[in-house]
Amino acid sequence: MASDPKVHVFEDVEKHNKTKDCWLIISGKVYDVTAFMEDHPGGDEVLLSATGKDATNDFEDVGHSDSAREMMGKYYIGEIDASTVPQKRTYIPPQQAAYNHDKTPEFLIKILQFLVPLLILGLAFAVRHFTKKE
Repeated sequence: MASDPKVHVFEDVEKHNKTKDCWLIISGKVYDVTAFMEDHPGGDEVLLSATGKDATNDFEDVGHSDSAREMMGKYYIGEIDASTVPQKRTYIPPQQAAYNHDKTPEFLIKILQFLVPLLILGLAFAVRHFTKKE
């Protein structure tokens, strides 16, 4: 690690989001993992999906080994200016349609879908029975 680490702003780190140029932010530190892309056990897609944001939670959720944490040192390139990192977005659930307490129209349609074919079938049998010549 450098004795006087460079401080990067989020906008600059965010631009490094390609396979040939990949930087990650983990625990307030910036890592250039471009050289590690092909060697990463999870594949380069995992690293690319963590670009452009604070990847600390993504890194910690996986449960990396101690050797993986030690390996991070050789990819360290500086610190992130925390004031430039955007706030985490909070999840806003989608609005649900209002519950329809009055199910009468739906119920009536379902009953008619069942009864109308039965009435037609009954009518067909009645017509055949009464018009049959003996």
